[in-house]
Amino acid sequence: MKAAVGDQLHVHSKHIDEADQIAVILEVRGENGAPPYKVRFKDGHESLVFPGGDCEIEAPPPRQGD
Repeated sequence: MKAAVGDQLHVHSKHIDEADQIAVILEVRGENGAPPYKVRFKDGHESLVFPGGDCEIEAPPPRQGD
């Protein structure tokens, strides 16, 4: 798994009654885009994440006007 600052970390829910979580990658602390990643979730909390198989890296959505 490789990421860059600004990418989104999509954490798929393990339970059908819970929503997936999306976080923005603030820092890449591994070499060449490897984990761990410092991320900020939509509720504002920040965490250091070592993503597992339930995660995907997604490019940030295009900004309007680009």
